[in-house]
Amino acid sequence: MGHVHGFAGPPALNLDGSGADAVGEARPWRRALAWLLLLGPFFFASYGFATWVSGQRSDVGVILFAWERHIPLLPWTIVPYWLIDLLYGVSLFLCSTRRQLDTHAWRLLACQLIAVSCFLVFPLRCTFERGQVAGAFGWLFDLLMSFDQPYNQAPSLHIALLVVLLEPYLRAVPRAWHGVVHAVALLIGVSVLTTWQHHFFDIPTGLWLGCFAVWLFPTDAPSPLRHARLRREAARRRLALAYASAALGIGWLAADAGRAWLWLLWPAGSLALVAVTYLFLDGDSFAKRADGSMPFALRCLFAPYLLGAWLNSRWWTRRLAAADPVAPGILLGRLPTQGELKQFGVAAIVDLCAELPCPTPGLRHTVVPMLDLVMPRPAQIEQAVLALAEDRQAGPVLVCCALGFARSALVAAAYLLRTGTASSAAEAVAQVQRARPSVVLGRAHIDLLCRWQQQYPRRETTGGAA
Repeated sequence: MGHVHGFAGPPALNLDGSGADAVGEARPWRRALAWLLLLGPFFFASYGFATWVSGQRSDVGVILFAWERHIPLLPWTIVPYWLIDLLYGVSLFLCSTRRQLDTHAWRLLACQLIAVSCFLVFPLRCTFERGQVAGAFGWLFDLLMSFDQPYNQAPSLHIALLVVLLEPYLRAVPRAWHGVVHAVALLIGVSVLTTWQHHFFDIPTGLWLGCFAVWLFPTDAPSPLRHARLRREAARRRLALAYASAALGIGWLAADAGRAWLWLLWPAGSLALVAVTYLFLDGDSFAKRADGSMPFALRCLFAPYLLGAWLNSRWWTRRLAAADPVAPGILLGRLPTQGELKQFGVAAIVDLCAELPCPTPGLRHTVVPMLDLVMPRPAQIEQAVLALAEDRQAGPVLVCCALGFARSALVAAAYLLRTGTASSAAEAVAQVQRARPSVVLGRAHIDLLCRWQQQYPRRETTGGAA
């Protein structure tokens, strides 16, 4: 995902990444029914078991803010609260391909497994006492209480499932009705408070869980965990340790201070995922799309880290040009703003920044996601150089990363080598550094360029000397 031009979106891949769904595939009704027969009983069995276990414990805690005592009980909101059960079942039958269905079902299952695990390890309870509710709404409350108990609060499984359910409904209904889908989702989300089923803390943790499930099982790519392995590069391990230490420190502060400090669990979780990415995964795990954008759920999941990375990029480049010419028709710089894109007048972008979104609607955009402060693979350099050579035929090209100091500079130097503008790796690096003095390429980058040259010798392509 994210390795092709933005004019044609990424191909739909099977869960194993082996290829697209079959053309004209019949809607998988029976498979949807099989998933429903698995997920439904599993939900009630696992949720009921966790509730029973929590009910036997005497140390079940409470996370409650004083202002929550002013939330009114609105009995009618038990209807949208129950509505999610219907939407859950129907959502499986809205999937038009096996790929869509399996992705959706695995997300639902992941939410249930993770939430129930949290209920067992860190049980919480709701302290509100509703009393007797009369009428039809009261009957719905009584039915709910027949299997639900005031335990198992965070993360709210209701909210996590709501996040996952949005995609199949937004895909199934016309765009003109998307506002209605979002309005219903908002009403369901609010209902967990106005029925006194949850405390506020359960909501953001449920949102985070739902976004995590979307990250774990992407729509158009294999799971980021599919090729997970322990990375042995020293730089990766140092960065993973730094991010993990920050996540632990922030998480400890949130748990120790409590109250409003609990919001720090969000950046702690975000940094923990970044640490996992550096130690086990790759740049693809940020799920950057072919047009430079990122799915909304992933922007929420990584939001604290994304904000920090963006501020860092702007701080280091605040006194520098956003981009500098390194060869005729080739600009080297940081991730551009929309205004800068108009100023540069580029026809295409080769984007090497894995961790920050840079949507460029209407522009030719190639994404080769490289992790920051980590040496890319020769294959990634080759992919980026080929994209530069091809895009150059359409007009000026901007090759960019977060700062325009290393990843993009390395690819620009490789392009100079490939086109014969530089006769050696050292000369190519020197040319790039003269064009943009802030570039931080060193001996290790020169050695990597030499390995890349040996592995991918110069050859002629339709794009000219490439």
